[in-house]
Amino acid sequence: MQMRTLGTTGPQTSALGLGCMGMSALYGDSDRTESIATVHAALDAGITLLDTGDFYGMGHNELLLNEALRTAPAAARDNALISVKFGALRTVEGAFTGYDGRPAAVKNFAAYSLQRLGTDHIDVYRIARLDPDVPVEETVGAIAELIEAGHVRHVGLSEVGAETLRRAAAVAPVSDLQIEYSLISRGIEEEILPTARELGIGITAYGVLSRGLISGHFSRDRKLAANDFRGMSPRFQGDNLDHNLGLVEALRAVADRKGASVAQTAIAWVLARGEDIVPLVGARTRERLTEALGALDVTLDAGDLAAIEQAVPAGAAAGDRYPANQMAHLDSER
Repeated sequence: MQMRTLGTTGPQTSALGLGCMGMSALYGDSDRTESIATVHAALDAGITLLDTGDFYGMGHNELLLNEALRTAPAAARDNALISVKFGALRTVEGAFTGYDGRPAAVKNFAAYSLQRLGTDHIDVYRIARLDPDVPVEETVGAIAELIEAGHVRHVGLSEVGAETLRRAAAVAPVSDLQIEYSLISRGIEEEILPTARELGIGITAYGVLSRGLISGHFSRDRKLAANDFRGMSPRFQGDNLDHNLGLVEALRAVADRKGASVAQTAIAWVLARGEDIVPLVGARTRERLTEALGALDVTLDAGDLAAIEQAVPAGAAAGDRYPANQMAHLDSER
């Protein structure tokens, strides 16, 4: 497994991480046995970074990871790094009602996560979205206190802009920024990515396949479950979907010439954007994980990169990456 380091102060991790959200939430039903087998397969392949959130399935995902790690070989379990997002407030019905970044809440969330995960520390801890009512300095300061107490190892951030990055980094070393980054979500390139690099902050990139949209496996007539987030995502709607699937077909032509799948080519593109970027693949099955791991064997030269840029130019996607009410929560989009 190729290895990378999360920023100048973060841990060394596998070049690919496993995003576990889909095993518990937002993409329809999942199979618990297959999910655990996928985590085991990822660890066996050398993936060390496992990303979760305390609100993924309202604790379900952390409990699933607990089980997966308890039943994994000791060596793989010992190498695992757990990244946790916190702060989302939800109703019994599952609606999101805001975010809580108050220091007392930060420590409360952490206590519950440690219990559910069955571990004595969290490797990277980050608020999922900036709480607009709490200065980021206070939230990061609380994580720093958890580090001092031995409950957390590294400060992370999620979906914040360049100014917030600077303010947070002035309080405590930040290992990485978790943010959406893919061929069709390139907003970080203008200001956020350069700022992160200036500050020595790594990037853990989620949505590298844009929730399956640019995986090469999504079709116009696919039926989505009622609890599938993509059913309300602008990029999966009407003419937007037709346009975006057209981009996928253009990318497929490039992938075919490389002897790679569309998904492997899209992941390889993110890997090629810099050694400070670790893509998170949201595989829910061993089959999809195996395909994603194949991206590590895809080498893109200058000609390949130019062809990919021609097939999927920056800004070519139709539709925002979230519905309007969720876009409003993104400090990274301000």
